[in-house]
Amino acid sequence: MLQDGPVTLSTPIAHDADLPPEADLVVIGGGVAGVSTAIYAAKAGARVVLVEKGRIAGEQSSRNWGWIRQQGRDPDELPLVMEAVRNWHDLQSETNEDLGLRQTGTLYFAEDDATLERYRNWAGIAAGHGLDSRVIDRAELSRMLPEARAGWIGALWTPSDCRAEPWLAVPALARLAARLGVTIRENCAARALDIEGGRVTGVVTEAGRVRAPSVVLAGGAWSSTLLRRHRVALPQLSVRGTVAQTEPLPEIFAGQGVDNHFAFRRRVDGGYSLAPSFDHDFFIGPDAVRHSRAFFPEFRRDMLSTNLRPASPAGYPDAWRRTTCWGEDEASPFERLRVLDPTPNRRFVARMARHFAEAFPSLGPVRMRKAWAGMIDSLPDMIPVIDNVPDLPGLTLLTGLSGHGFGIGPGVGRAAADLALGRDPGTDLTPFRFARFRDGSRRAAFHL
Repeated sequence: MLQDGPVTLSTPIAHDADLPPEADLVVIGGGVAGVSTAIYAAKAGARVVLVEKGRIAGEQSSRNWGWIRQQGRDPDELPLVMEAVRNWHDLQSETNEDLGLRQTGTLYFAEDDATLERYRNWAGIAAGHGLDSRVIDRAELSRMLPEARAGWIGALWTPSDCRAEPWLAVPALARLAARLGVTIRENCAARALDIEGGRVTGVVTEAGRVRAPSVVLAGGAWSSTLLRRHRVALPQLSVRGTVAQTEPLPEIFAGQGVDNHFAFRRRVDGGYSLAPSFDHDFFIGPDAVRHSRAFFPEFRRDMLSTNLRPASPAGYPDAWRRTTCWGEDEASPFERLRVLDPTPNRRFVARMARHFAEAFPSLGPVRMRKAWAGMIDSLPDMIPVIDNVPDLPGLTLLTGLSGHGFGIGPGVGRAAADLALGRDPGTDLTPFRFARFRDGSRRAAFHL
């Protein structure tokens, strides 16, 4: 049966290859970043093994909004995300599958002049990168969305932005990786890094040891847990984001848009994916306390949109009663919770459905088909780490994609593959260095 929603633990295992004793590169994590890394490493001629503790795309890579967005990105990320859009088009052809990839554009709606001015400033940055973003006025917006009844006075518009169906796209990329020779094994946790003489020499998995001179950790919300086992600290936290799917509705816009209340995306099944613009749930745990100073600027900015919860569910990466040390021959936290499958916030679902219906009254009643949630891994400056880890030579870290990993995945994956294989990544990765959290050079997060 064709997957029509997020991948879960009940999704059948698709990849169960025997692990070889050695490889050129081991990738930990079967989300879009890890799978993309494996693809580009294999294209470079490397023998690649990818291990995933649960299912390919089982966590945030199939639970996101499905936006492939250049618009509004941190200027440091723009080269990689623009590359990612090009790579998405190439990968669609290479998979020979329909990923739901459509170039339909992104709209950021504005309700006041101050917001439009911020958009104009960002459009100037985009123009310097050759991106087609521009500000449109109320009249042009009305021509694009004649059914809208919201009080928008204009918008930021990027026609080259795309959308895709995450639960179709990432598994299709994994099938492409397998055809390129990547050994993929689901339901196979990486329990520990194999370290000899202070250098990473492979991975110890629950199915055995794989020796390799290079390892890429693309573990999403779980990356800091594995690093902590090896006494490496990373200020990474996760928030719960809720998304919902409507029943089929008439098309009021083929792309995606967001205002201060809700975000929407047209789907290939004729419905829309809806999400709160900013609202999310944050579970307080030991890492939240430990990294509170680093994250305080973001928390203060998002205080009104952050729904605080006193404790993470049992087994989550930042649960109070978590395991922080385990042996290579015993079950790890990754095996105890194969897939993070959080319960959606039903209050958010009802509210965003109401806002969507109010903005487009011609749609009539907006009925929801299903809702889900994902844990979004974030770093204090809201951009990822793409770097070799100084304390663990042989380990390349690709994590902290902060809610936009689906769109940028094929860009950061290509860069991480080159970095791990000792090749020139072809783009300046200085903003994404690991050391920024230690040397005081980390800057404030960019916000449009």
